[in-house]
This record gives sequence, structure tokens and C-alpha cells, in this order.
Amino acid sequence: MKNERVAYVNGQITPEIEAKISYNDVGFLYGDAVFDTTRTFGGKIFRLDQHLDRLFNSLKYMRLDPLMTKEEMSAVTIDVLERNLPLLKENEDYWVSQRVSRGVRQDLGGVSNPTVVIETFPLPLKQRASLYRDGLELVTPSIRRTSPESQSPRAKVHNYINIIQADLEVKSQNANASALLLDVHGNLCEGNGANIFLVKDGEIFTPHEQYILAGISRQVTIDLAHELGINITEKNLDLYDAYTADEIFVTSTSYCICPVVSVNGSKSVNGDIPGPVTKRLTGAYSGMVGIDIVEQYLAHL
Repeated sequence: MKNERVAYVNGQITPEIEAKISYNDVGFLYGDAVFDTTRTFGGKIFRLDQHLDRLFNSLKYMRLDPLMTKEEMSAVTIDVLERNLPLLKENEDYWVSQRVSRGVRQDLGGVSNPTVVIETFPLPLKQRASLYRDGLELVTPSIRRTSPESQSPRAKVHNYINIIQADLEVKSQNANASALLLDVHGNLCEGNGANIFLVKDGEIFTPHEQYILAGISRQVTIDLAHELGINITEKNLDLYDAYTADEIFVTSTSYCICPVVSVNGSKSVNGDIPGPVTKRLTGAYSGMVGIDIVEQYLAHL
């Protein structure tokens, strides 16, 4: 166990290669599961309490009892992370995730106790490094984000097929691009685990929470904008707003803040990447977490 990562599965911490769940688990069979993910900065976990709050809200939405308290899950998460930290390479960090399914289906109907998994995984810093030099290309697919009348996008559940199909469509046309989904009304919504922000005339705009999964990094960015004295507004935004924006960026657990270079081929920044507002926010984010998040990515080029 000294030379490989470990994971927690249903009360036991084991080497990842031995950490298994049943193929009868309804999280695998039907996507009937909830998860949340934070990350580390220099090996230190980021806002675990807020991520666990969102996890337990998602569990409540799904009417799923993990049979663990938030405090117990926090303690196990820290334990798993600390066991895996010695395996981190220089200038690398982890995703840290908790996953809860409804359990394993039973012969006579129903399911067993819930399946609980807590694990870490290295961030894809090398794969995404060029985005901080060149910017992220976004393309809107024909697939719309699941409507809250069908399933609330505010719950972080395992069923990501809506977003995966959108990304597959986009990458079939441009392997370097990522999907930016619109909602059912044609407004900008979100990408694969990423929230979008537009900058216009020095002000920042971002979609309302009802149609998106409101990221922890999204809220951090909103808070930082307030601290910097930058006006930020939640409102409906469409492709016209994207095409005429002065800057665009996305936020996520792994990206933190990543500049966008284009939407559907339309350039989304006037001048250098990142734009001045994005650069200010990124600098503030880096100062808050104690790591230059841009340089951490660029070092892997």
C-alpha cells in the first residue's frame, strides 16, 4: 500500500486495485448515485465543508441516506487523502471525491445498504496546460442541458449522459473544443463541470443557478469579484451576449479559472489571453489558495 493510492469502499481502506464494487450496484446499472469532488492545492484540500454540504444536499434531493454523517465522511476523506499524499509528484495535485450509490440490487427486490466510495485521482494538469496559454474553445452542440422540469441540474448525480453526449458531438467536429450547452430556452448554461462567465464593459455576468450546477469555484469567483470591487450579475445570457463579450472564462474545481478564446469560432477576447478582468480574478484566486494556478498548469507544457 506504500506505493499505490488507496481508496475507501464501504468501511474499508484498501489499495485502489483491490477496491471493488458489484456490477449489480445501481450506481453502475442506472446511474443512481451522487458524488462531489474538490481538489488539493499544494496537497491541501480546498473547501471540503462546502463540497460536503453540496453532496448532502444532492443526497437529500435523491432521497438517499449514506448512513454516514457529514463529519464522518469528512474524517474519512482526510484519512484517504493523507495516505495518498506521499505519492503526489512535484507540482501535482489531486481531485478528491466522495461517491454514494443507493446500493446493490437484491434478488427479492430493493437494494442493499448504500455503497460509499472515497477516492483521489491526479489532476489532468499536463492534458489541460495549453488551455492557459491558448484559451479554451467552446462550441454549442444541438443537445440542450436537461431541463429542471425533468431533473434538477443543481444536484450532482452520476448520470452525466446529457453532458457527455454534448461533448461527444462537439469533439466529433473539433477535438480541441469543449461543449457549452444551452438551456431549453436558448440561454447559455454550462459545460462539462464548468460554469461560464462573460465580461462586458468591465462588468461580469453569469447564468442564473436554476438551470446549472452552481460550482463551489463559481461562488469563490463571485466572492472574489465582490472583493475586487467588480460588479457581477446573474442573468439570462444568450449567444449574442457571448459573441459580443469583451472576455469569457469558465470556472471549475480543476480549472479554477480558465480563459476562453472562442465560442463557435467567434473570438471571445479583445486582445491578449487572458483578458484584464480574467487576469485580475485569476491572480486573486491564486493568492487565496497559495499557488499560482496558471503557472502550475503551464509548468506541464
